[in-house]
Amino acid sequence: MMMRGRMIGGGARHMIERALIAEGRNVPSAELDRLFRIFIDHYGAHIADRSRPFPHLENVLQQLAGEGCRLAVCTNKLEWLSRRLLDILNLSRYFAAIGGRDTFGVQKPDPQILRLTIRRTGGEVPRAIMIGDSMTDVRTARAANVPVIAVDFGYSEVVPEALNADRLISSFTELPHAITTVLTQPPPATAAAAAPPVGGNPP
Repeated sequence: MMMRGRMIGGGARHMIERALIAEGRNVPSAELDRLFRIFIDHYGAHIADRSRPFPHLENVLQQLAGEGCRLAVCTNKLEWLSRRLLDILNLSRYFAAIGGRDTFGVQKPDPQILRLTIRRTGGEVPRAIMIGDSMTDVRTARAANVPVIAVDFGYSEVVPEALNADRLISSFTELPHAITTVLTQPPPATAAAAAPPVGGNPP
């Protein structure tokens, strides 16, 4: 179980590569690409077999949408996989836009994927807030000069407190209040250091 836990993060291709390395295997890039394609086909066919929304998520999405928030998904997953998952979970109706790593040709932590996803909703970057669960999410938000709220129940490779988000929540029931709090704070400083070239949790 501990080994499987260390495989998660950075996307399915990296997960497959880590698993092969753990077994003492070093395959060529072309073979890794082939295995990745097989995984994506299987993942797409079974994407919601056991997937369930986190507790209270849908009620909070309803509340935020009812208050006039424009909601979007900014992910390093392929857009069609994200749409399929949300469709099956009956959550697509809450989101005005979905930006995946293939949507704009960039992926987190490049801030452009966040900016373009926000604009796709008709929203404005200076009025946006990002909700995430990883250091990649925080770096993306900082690079875009967008405040960020982190959850402590995601797939972060560091302890949640080390994410240094503007707010850290332990339940989606805390999200509306966290948003209100963040909106009253001064905007975060633009990240001084360049973001690393890859990150997030694509498959």
